Amino acid sequence: MIKLTPELVNNLLGNIPMAIFELGPQRVIDNLVNSVKVGDCILFLGSAVHAPPPADSPYVYPEEARPPLGRELTMRLAEECDFAGQMHEENLDLQRVSLCYEMKGLGRKALVDSLVDHLGKGKRPSPALHMLAALPFKIIVTTNYDQLLEQALHDCGKREVLFVYDPTQEAHSQDMFDEPTPERPLLFKIHGDLDRRESIVITDEDYIGFVQRMSEKDQCHPVPGMVRHMMKRWPTLFVGYGLHDYNLRLLFRSLRWGIDISKIPMSFSVDVRPDPLIVEVWEKQRRFITFVTRNLWEFVPWLHEKVLNRELSAGATGNAT
Repeated sequence: MIKLTPELVNNLLGNIPMAIFELGPQRVIDNLVNSVKVGDCILFLGSAVHAPPPADSPYVYPEEARPPLGRELTMRLAEECDFAGQMHEENLDLQRVSLCYEMKGLGRKALVDSLVDHLGKGKRPSPALHMLAALPFKIIVTTNYDQLLEQALHDCGKREVLFVYDPTQEAHSQDMFDEPTPERPLLFKIHGDLDRRESIVITDEDYIGFVQRMSEKDQCHPVPGMVRHMMKRWPTLFVGYGLHDYNLRLLFRSLRWGIDISKIPMSFSVDVRPDPLIVEVWEKQRRFITFVTRNLWEFVPWLHEKVLNRELSAGATGNAT
């Protein structure tokens, strides 16, 4: 298998014309780029980081290589557990369908087995994920269960220090005692990992337990201390995550509760169609988050070039490797 260094990633991605667009005031843009350059920015990845590129994009991410996104995954699970036949309504959301799968359908083992099949088998990191992995983030948090980010990091010659959410009540908090580095970043999988089946947060009941765990004291808090500490001091860049999940908005708020608003770092959410109510609360009223209303397939190559100070090189088409 070819080892992908950041330089080789550049060569593989090809001579892709960079999108020219405004993200906001120049000072805001500079703050984001500079924070990422020195690694003082937390990367937060959601499932939509695996979204396909637009039809007119020069990048290619084949359907068979992509994990299904939320709605598609929900529909697949609903069909497998006969959600329509089991329930007297059609309230299709992933938490409710997966609860039906577990309680009225095939059981927890079959649910997690299905997640492994849909999200793991034959899937590969996209060019966008490789570009993000090549950037010097020291702390990465993801809600994704799959190991595609880890694969992309390894392809770039990096080795993450992995922490996975532990649903066990009063389990001791995990932490990293050495400083994370771009070559050895801290990776926290906040909703679990397919290889640690007991850690998966997907049903309504799982989310209730998740909220309960978020109220634990420091010594038992499920979020590593390093992540909690730096979320109060570094900006966060959300990619592939729409900020609809109230559980993580609760975490985001609780970690910054009581902090002088003048000391709270600005964060960024890449979302081509952000929820207007979320924008109203988080950008216009609280002024904590700047929404970048661009497709991630525009934004990620732009950030990759700005941070690494080099243009994407000639020759390739940006196919997933």
